Amino acid sequence: MANKPGIGFIGIGIMGAAMVRRLLERGYRVAVWNRDAAKLADVAAVGAVAAATPAAAAKASDLVLMCLLNTDAVKACVFGPDGVAAGLKGGQLVVDHSTIDPAASRDMAAQLAARGGRWIDAPVSGGPDAARHGTLTIMAGGAAEDIEAARPVLADLARNVTHMGPAGSGQVTKMINQAIVGTGFVVMAEALALAESAGIDAARLPACLAGGLADSVLLQRIYPQMQARAFEPPKSHARVLLKDLNAVTAQARASGLALPLAEAARTQYQAHADAGAGTRDSASIVERYRPKR
Repeated sequence: MANKPGIGFIGIGIMGAAMVRRLLERGYRVAVWNRDAAKLADVAAVGAVAAATPAAAAKASDLVLMCLLNTDAVKACVFGPDGVAAGLKGGQLVVDHSTIDPAASRDMAAQLAARGGRWIDAPVSGGPDAARHGTLTIMAGGAAEDIEAARPVLADLARNVTHMGPAGSGQVTKMINQAIVGTGFVVMAEALALAESAGIDAARLPACLAGGLADSVLLQRIYPQMQARAFEPPKSHARVLLKDLNAVTAQARASGLALPLAEAARTQYQAHADAGAGTRDSASIVERYRPKR
């Protein structure tokens, strides 16, 4: 335990808070920073130390992890006044668990390298429950030696850590993940709407279809959440999934691809957000079809 590196963690949202709690339980010293300092109270109560700035968090740590809302937030926290880059020690490694634009991630990796730092883009999948239990999926982009240097820490957060290629590769992989997740949530909502409207016992569907070609993690975990309308507290926000689906469809257009299913899911989440549900759980998309049971 004494040999574990000190961690600076930037971004204490739903995922960041769960990851910090996991790291603390695994014996790491964690210095934390968040734009809204009020969100630090819960993790400070269990042992995290609040830092005044991202630079201060970097100075107090051996390894910096980030989990932020979007590309602009990452840029501001790394290269803004008192950002992580201002507090870097020689050769320090920054691991970005945010889901952001792949090209921007590559650019920031190059900028950080010019300042003597090292960068891994390592977006995550699995949600806060997986973060708390160390069973996340991490898709990583960066130099192989940097991935290996960070792997002991990543292994305490994730069951599956895969090096997908050079800088930006993790973000491209996460974009694909979100295309599957976003369309999958909408498919689960439509399956539930069909089951409820047809009058069958909708709650029995996951057990009935288990082991068949329709079976999936989404069917076994997200469909029951939708069926129970268990959306509080949110495990993820609809506006964040919308942001990711916007990125998917933008990347498809830039590549000359037509992805009608991803575009349909994006349209549904846009309508959901426009109706005021942006901060609700992503699974609440079912209310676009069946508001009440």
